[in-house]
Amino acid sequence: MQDKNDQTTVLFDTVDEKDLGIWMDSSLKFSVHVAHAAAKANQILGFIRRTFIYMDISLMKQLYISMVRPHLEFGNVVWHPMLKKDQETLESVQRRATKLVPSLSKLCYEERLKLMHLPSLSYRRLRGDVIETFKYLHGIYNTNSSSLLPLAPLHAGIQTRGHSLKLLKRECRLSVRANVLGFRIVNFWNSLSEDIVTAPTVNIVKGRFDKKYAHLHYSSNIDYFTV
Repeated sequence: MQDKNDQTTVLFDTVDEKDLGIWMDSSLKFSVHVAHAAAKANQILGFIRRTFIYMDISLMKQLYISMVRPHLEFGNVVWHPMLKKDQETLESVQRRATKLVPSLSKLCYEERLKLMHLPSLSYRRLRGDVIETFKYLHGIYNTNSSSLLPLAPLHAGIQTRGHSLKLLKRECRLSVRANVLGFRIVNFWNSLSEDIVTAPTVNIVKGRFDKKYAHLHYSSNIDYFTV
């Protein structure tokens, strides 16, 4: 018979858990979160399709960016999709959304994005990583970024070329760790121009980045190591 004063807590194994709105499994991978996010977004798209008889570009874009896309992007700096299948799962939701516009349904995905002035989710994740890195390095977040995004020391010879805020490239053995912001963004951030990384405000960073990488706006297959 168990003592009434016994406060022992029994812990159970779980396949996945949700913390601060983000799902993860025991291996710290986020495929389960991608599946949840895509399912919720598709559910809302289905509601939109059943509710609106008439659909044009302006209406679909407004509905999509306000009701659907936030589910696909919430916290994605943390759960950035590492697997190709997860990237495709997310992008497929936006593909479906753009096809709901009758006048665009016969066009290819990239053409639909161009006519809707809607960047691919892949591009937005890359842009978002740059913006978050900028915020950390410029003290916009009230936190010490030296452990997450350490700058390359001047004597390492890394800062002799390119811009003045080069990140230190660290080694890691596990692919899960390589997908963390402080590792995955290093090569791309170090390749940016001085005017982007030292911009005076976040909005100016956004404008300069969009202008510099306009050719990637509608690309759904962006590789951090080749752009």
